[in-house]
Amino acid sequence: MKFFFCVMGMVMIVEGLPYFIAPHKMQQMVMLIQQMPEGSLRRFGFFMMLAGLAVVYLAMGAG
Repeated sequence: MKFFFCVMGMVMIVEGLPYFIAPHKMQQMVMLIQQMPEGSLRRFGFFMMLAGLAVVYLAMGAG
């Protein structure tokens, strides 16, 4: 459980960085995302999940 909270904390740090570093650019990005069709967003989300799974798989295999 400790590892889970550590990972969640790291995800929150990485997710928060763009908003802290470039808030204006993030506002522009959110407006752009709102204009994208749902299918494109769904595909992007799916491929990001696959990429995350691959990173976890490689990291666990390397350890």
